Amino acid sequence: MITKFVGMKEFRANISAYTEQAKTMDIHFVVLRKNVPVLEIKPIDEKRFVLQKFAKEIKKARTEIKKGKTFTQNEIMKEFGLL
Repeated sequence: MITKFVGMKEFRANISAYTEQAKTMDIHFVVLRKNVPVLEIKPIDEKRFVLQKFAKEIKKARTEIKKGKTFTQNEIMKEFGLL
C-alpha cells in the first residue's frame, strides 16, 4: 500500500477523487492541517468489515440470550409467515 500526504484544503476540494483513488489503487492518504496529521483515508477490506459487523451482531445476540430474550422456532416461523 502506498501512503500519500495531502492538505486539508486540497482534500476537501477533491474528496470524491481521493476516496476513489484509495479504493481502486489501494492508496493510504494522510490528511494534514497546518502540517499536522488530522485524519487518514484508507481502503476498507470488505471481508474484514463484514466479519466485524457479524461479530457485533453475535455479541448483541449473546447479550439478549443472557437477558432471556429468546424466541421459539414456532414464533419465528409465524413471524415469517411459514405457519
